[in-house]
Amino acid sequence: MQKRTRSLLDELSEISITKSSKKRGYVIESRATHVITGAINLINSIRESYDEQTALDLERRLLNSIRAQDSSKFARGIRRARDEN
Repeated sequence: MQKRTRSLLDELSEISITKSSKKRGYVIESRATHVITGAINLINSIRESYDEQTALDLERRLLNSIRAQDSSKFARGIRRARDEN
């Protein structure tokens, strides 16, 4: 019996998200963990880079931007803070 070898692309295509809610849940959990970790690192960078009042404003804008699904709100705050410095 001949053993079939599979390419890396074949393997990756089988890993893709299927309609299985269990597998999708793992992908969502992983992506959420990465996003949350990135957001925490971003907030820490903001706190290190700006004065307390500006940092609080930018944190609030970041959360509001996520809630409203509108990144321009945060971008406006960063531009304003950059122009003030």
